Amino acid sequence: MAHVTISEDSLRQMLRQAVADALDDRRDLLRDVMAEVLEDVALAEAIRSGLETDRVERDDVFAALDGAS
Repeated sequence: MAHVTISEDSLRQMLRQAVADALDDRRDLLRDVMAEVLEDVALAEAIRSGLETDRVERDDVFAALDGAS
């Protein structure tokens, strides 16, 4: 079995090209991943914001939602 030696720079360049090619071929996958990340960030921010506010009774929430429609 022959051994091949690849420099770190060459390996890095090949990996970059492979990732770029994969992302170019699967733009839909990248778009889905980014959407999930943004949703997770928004949810985390909403939770963090909610922890800093006063508690509200369940009935008050539903009353406000009923009034909004």
